[in-house]
Amino acid sequence: MTSETTFEGHASAAAEKLPPTDENSYYASQEEEEEEEEDLETALEMSNANEAEELGETLETPVSPYACAYCNLDSPRSVVKCNICNKWFCNSKNGTSTSHIINHFVLSHHNSVSLHPESDLGDTVLECYNCGCKNVFVLGFVSAKSEAVVVILCRLPCAQNKNVSWDTDQWQSLIENRQFLSWVAEEPTDEELLPARMISPSQISKLEAKWRSNKDATINDVDIPDDREEVPHVLMRYADAYQYQRSFAPLAKLEADYDKHLKESQALEHISVSWTLALNNRHLASFALSTFESNGLKVAVGDEMILRYSGVQHAEWEGRGYIVRLPNSFQDQLMLELKPNKNLPPTHLNTGFTAEFVWKGTSYDRMQEAMKKFAVVKKSVSGFLYYKILGHDVPDLEFDVDMPDQFSIPHFTQLNISQSNAIRHVLQRPLSLIQGPPGTGKTVTSATIVYHLSKLHKERILVCAPSNVAVDHLAAKLRDLGLKVVRLTAKSREDVESSVSNLGLHNLVSRSAKGELKKLLKLKEDVGELSSADTKKFVKQVRKSELEILKKADVVCCTCVGAGDKRLEAKFRSVLIDESTQASEPECLIPIVKGAKQVILVGDHQQLGPVILDRKAADAGLKQSLFERLISLGHVPIRLEVQYRMNPHLSEFPSNMFYEGSLQNGVTIEQRTVQNSTFPWPIHDLPMMFWSNYGREEISGNGTSYLNRIEAMNCERVITKLFRDGVKPDQIGVITPYEGQRAYIVQYMQMSGSLDKDLYMNVEVASVDAFQGREKDYIILSCVRANEQQAIGFLSDPRRLNVALTRAKYGLVILGNPRSLSRNSLWSHLLVYFRQKGCLVEGALDNLQLCTVQLTRSANTRTARKPNFDRSGFNNTSDFGKVNFDDFDTQSLMSYGGADEFGESSNNQLNSFFQTYSSFPQRTQDHPMTDSNRIDPALAHGLQGYNGDASRFENTVMNGDEVSALEGMKNLRV
Repeated sequence: MTSETTFEGHASAAAEKLPPTDENSYYASQEEEEEEEEDLETALEMSNANEAEELGETLETPVSPYACAYCNLDSPRSVVKCNICNKWFCNSKNGTSTSHIINHFVLSHHNSVSLHPESDLGDTVLECYNCGCKNVFVLGFVSAKSEAVVVILCRLPCAQNKNVSWDTDQWQSLIENRQFLSWVAEEPTDEELLPARMISPSQISKLEAKWRSNKDATINDVDIPDDREEVPHVLMRYADAYQYQRSFAPLAKLEADYDKHLKESQALEHISVSWTLALNNRHLASFALSTFESNGLKVAVGDEMILRYSGVQHAEWEGRGYIVRLPNSFQDQLMLELKPNKNLPPTHLNTGFTAEFVWKGTSYDRMQEAMKKFAVVKKSVSGFLYYKILGHDVPDLEFDVDMPDQFSIPHFTQLNISQSNAIRHVLQRPLSLIQGPPGTGKTVTSATIVYHLSKLHKERILVCAPSNVAVDHLAAKLRDLGLKVVRLTAKSREDVESSVSNLGLHNLVSRSAKGELKKLLKLKEDVGELSSADTKKFVKQVRKSELEILKKADVVCCTCVGAGDKRLEAKFRSVLIDESTQASEPECLIPIVKGAKQVILVGDHQQLGPVILDRKAADAGLKQSLFERLISLGHVPIRLEVQYRMNPHLSEFPSNMFYEGSLQNGVTIEQRTVQNSTFPWPIHDLPMMFWSNYGREEISGNGTSYLNRIEAMNCERVITKLFRDGVKPDQIGVITPYEGQRAYIVQYMQMSGSLDKDLYMNVEVASVDAFQGREKDYIILSCVRANEQQAIGFLSDPRRLNVALTRAKYGLVILGNPRSLSRNSLWSHLLVYFRQKGCLVEGALDNLQLCTVQLTRSANTRTARKPNFDRSGFNNTSDFGKVNFDDFDTQSLMSYGGADEFGESSNNQLNSFFQTYSSFPQRTQDHPMTDSNRIDPALAHGLQGYNGDASRFENTVMNGDEVSALEGMKNLRV
């Protein structure tokens, strides 16, 4: 039975149950309490662990073969069958915030469904009429233009194919508000729910876990221990290092256990492998990850995997290797470099393979070791730093040093006053915090500090950062200054090419090899492996060479976790940690306990913080960086105040909102204005706009993320317009908080872009986290969220918004729903700002009009930050940066790139954020910046005589044409 004939016979019944499409009814519940529920999988997994409920009743087995496996409800019109596990589930949200069938799909990664034989539509498998796709998360329906027929089509590519018979412009997802549409499966009545059992989210999570090992398990097999015990919160001050260790060690273990569970649960089955041979004669296995988005994989270059063959065409085979390439916008394959193996891989075969990830706790072991060393090794840090880290009140200490005549280095970037003051301060003190707002030259300042420390003390300096990308960037700057730089990487990353590969310790060893070591290296290269005796000699010779090279270095660069490498046994007097606000405190401690007497922490606590995945660990304080805790204790950071990135118009709002108006512009409007541009900016001299989009958010193909087709369509239009204006692909960046939207935009541009596909392929589309510390000439921000609850998820975090708004140099385009976003206090400020500037618009891109939609502002809002704000906020604890595990899209994050969702926060939390993070001593003179509360004259002129009704634009379809759309969990930090 085809989907067409099935639905044709029931077209009338289905039509009666179709949800209303009127825009006003869609937003009728604007006044409902705001709630967030984004990444359903983590929401269910994590919140479940904290919501266990003890039932005082004995649960019975299902009374019907069609009964919901969760609650026993067996109404034929309300239950559907999972085609993967053959279990039945209902479309009720009874006891949960998501229907039971969607709950199951999210937790099990299943996505195919059949209807009940006695349902209105009969025993039907939901699938795409054109291609047969059965993933319900990408299925939607359209109606015929000339007859009462409803067909199911997948979102991509079939719904994009213009068919004269089907009204594909009106495609609508089968899932809305985390529940099937009522004409697919009805929501049971209150009467039908009476005999159904209540089941808690915690029980659902545990039952799903049981099914992985025992498909016949029931709710009676689920143990329900009381796991609501809270983990003690970290302290602000500690009596001694033993108390410090007792506070942080359990949290690091919680995070390690969660990370281990997550990695080991990510097995890949039925993959197709293609084989090539690397230049080092190692086998490379590449396999397309068509499920990369649908399975929510979270992987990084350098991760170890096991590849297995268990088919019938060859004997069973197993090999291990490291990931050397991840899927990206240009290709969808992961590449694995296999370790040498006596059993050669079956390279003549392509199918029958499975792969799984190998979890290694190196990062967490080194954190634990650092905390132990801090407690028991007296010389791990100086006495001053020891007590400062513990939070004790210690008199300030200054070093007696011979200051250089000038801090700027010849033939290097000239320093401004705030940078010079920061360097002067750092050279004289054992502990310094440098806050570098976006574009203020943190890397240049850090490199100059390291240069002067090297010349002053004639000792090696340890330079670290949480991510490999940040370390490489700083190492390149230090190399340009003429310093002897050694880049220490994990063994698993030695074959990964980077901009500073020539500085890698392993490459330096190879280039400097002499005598016996040179012969052994040549033998290993020719043969592929060494004998046992030669291996021992080789290891000994390499170790000796490594120590010699490290001893002669001026600077050693590595990740914070990499600082725990056994090859770095020597002490380092001076330690600089860049992007320190992105590292957890135990992670920061690893390089510090290498004997540090002088520590410089560089970062910006107004931008992204540490990535903590475990809810209990995050709530207990592991999400707070050492940088932030020191600020809370009264340690005032030195702020860099001149930004060289953004057009001054683009820097105005972030400066006022996040930095009390203290940012000065090191570039002029003229330097950041493209002459003769034809891009339709609403105000010619203001290269920014908020383009109001009214498309609905939809669940993405993995069931755990979101996308917005209208925003994806308009994103392509903006990019095409920029291309026609002479902008190159590498000048454009697209930022979106959701992996679902990222993947959809990439696919949509390839399918529907009107210009050369290669142009669109070379546009970077990534998460906010992936763009931290980077910049593009033009940034397009796709906000995605548009729902009845007005939840906006990621975007409610001020730090994430700050990063997103401050990546562009020449122009910024925001695509979003002003109704949904304005319910959040922070976004309300931004929208009002754009409206005052005449840049809040709607309509077709070639005919933009001022947006007249009424913005809903909370009564408890704040104006943009101004100077002389009360410092008392330092004694408060902010909830910002807290992961909201009821609304979590881990794949969208990078800390790596890393992965956490910062949840919706109340206005009280927003106020706490402003009070805590906007309390620095102010400049003595007012910043020469336009009053953000003044209405722009151009806007005032444009409003004269304009009495248009907002509703006239609400249902506008841009250009009259509706939609025709990792690094993985954490960057390898070893």
